[in-house]
Amino acid sequence: MASTVLLVSLAIFLILNMPVGLAIGLSTLAALLTGETLSLNALSQQMVISCDSFPILAVPLFILAGDLMGAGGVSRRILNVCNVFFGRITGGLAIVTVLVCMFFAAVSGSGPATVAAVGSMVIPTMIELGYKRSFVLALVATAGTIGVIIPPSIPMVLYGVSTGTSVTSLFMGGFLPGLLIGGALMLYSYIYCKVKGYKGHSEPFSGKKAWDAVWEAKWALINPIIILGGIYAGIFTPTEAAAIAALYAFICGAFIHRELDAKGLFKAIATSCCTTGTVMVILACATGFSKILTVEQVPQLVTQTLLEITDSKIVLLILINIMLLIVGCFMDQTPAILILAPILLPVAVSLGLDPVHFGLIMVANLAIGFITPPLGMALFVAARISNTKLEVVLKGIVPFIFLIIGTLTLITFIPQITMFLPNLMK
Repeated sequence: MASTVLLVSLAIFLILNMPVGLAIGLSTLAALLTGETLSLNALSQQMVISCDSFPILAVPLFILAGDLMGAGGVSRRILNVCNVFFGRITGGLAIVTVLVCMFFAAVSGSGPATVAAVGSMVIPTMIELGYKRSFVLALVATAGTIGVIIPPSIPMVLYGVSTGTSVTSLFMGGFLPGLLIGGALMLYSYIYCKVKGYKGHSEPFSGKKAWDAVWEAKWALINPIIILGGIYAGIFTPTEAAAIAALYAFICGAFIHRELDAKGLFKAIATSCCTTGTVMVILACATGFSKILTVEQVPQLVTQTLLEITDSKIVLLILINIMLLIVGCFMDQTPAILILAPILLPVAVSLGLDPVHFGLIMVANLAIGFITPPLGMALFVAARISNTKLEVVLKGIVPFIFLIIGTLTLITFIPQITMFLPNLMK
């Protein structure tokens, strides 16, 4: 009874367009009031404990690090380096855009932050050079989804915390899938630009200019080496790495690049606080939500139901992917992971999937939700920073959606893409 009230009330609240965190919290409260699953005291304690966690501390710190890097000139310097080496290729600026998004993903861990930071620089330039506006905005929005796949990744931290999976292993598993998606986007961009006749810049390569660009961006370029190298070498944990990333971003922006003034600092802090507050409310409420599901044995019921439909691993994985793609269209990554990961992981394990592999499948699926309406956060960000109607972005996004789904299929059915690096660490 309690689980039925929980799920039905959540659906009703979401249909009424209630904020996700509030919808989860009220549906949890409704379930408690109609059943004897948990006491209110136990629920409140569970909510506080879920936020009072050392691993979860990485989330606000990575959010702050991403905002500070965007305000401190890191993304602009990375763009200059990529443009020097790849800007002369056919459709060079499109390829550079993907490369910069991949690099910025390795220091921000956030999809929307990557779209905002990189898009604000490359969109005006690409449109000025004659690139079709719908293609440019769709490319930036799609490339930004890599921000949650290439480590460090905030959704991976949330998945690890909610399922007890090693965050370090998840980070390792995200490298090759992120590179696969980035490579596919660059290949498509090259072919598209070749057909449309978009050329790279005609300026000849200069070793001196290349060295100057690399030297100016040296502090930005070594950032992921410090952060990720420290994690994989066992020098510090992902949470400690997030703290170092935030401190490093502040030092670079304020004292080395000297582009982060007091106004920019307070704006970055305010933005990260708003984002963190939203995430923490959802996390606390989702913990109570998941607790009721666990007590009511909903994960076991879902596992049994899916296995009764078919015993084919391929069919079940296709069904899970379709479900996650649909969920991603209507729900943000954070609540989707916190609610669905504990439910679906037992199904994945029963199919013989490693929790790390399934975590990447889940994150990649829900990342597609960034570019699929009606939620499509990356689409809204790209449209907003370019002062363009959303319809223009939607015109160019369809081929990118099919492209990303194609890479998702490879990630799902070729586990070595995800598990190769984590297995090397064992």
